[in-house]
Amino acid sequence: QLAESGGDLVQAGGSLRLSCTASGRTGPAYAMAWFRRPPGKEREFVVGISWDGSSTGYAEAVKGRFTVSRDNAKNTMYLEMNNLKPDDAGVYYCAARYSKGSLIITRNSNYSTWGQGTQVTVSS
Repeated sequence: QLAESGGDLVQAGGSLRLSCTASGRTGPAYAMAWFRRPPGKEREFVVGISWDGSSTGYAEAVKGRFTVSRDNAKNTMYLEMNNLKPDDAGVYYCAARYSKGSLIITRNSNYSTWGQGTQVTVSS
């Protein structure tokens, strides 16, 4: 199971830190990712991180502003979001798939476990 937290209302240019904590069978041997669903749009890939944190991949829209990390001792993945824009608003989901490789997968159908999502609202 995955549980996201940290979503909030923030002004454009502000920052937020999201967390995703894994429990149960989801643990360190899982690659993880953040997806988001903007209002009225399809869910889209934001960033992925390999099981050991050695490999990451970002969507072009967030490169240079978002940073993903994970702490396997705490079974937690983080997403540091800076210089937020109104287009960053949406429900943010964390996802996991069993993998000990370094390839970052951007397709949501490859992920087997999902959280319930946390709302990020960015006011202009």
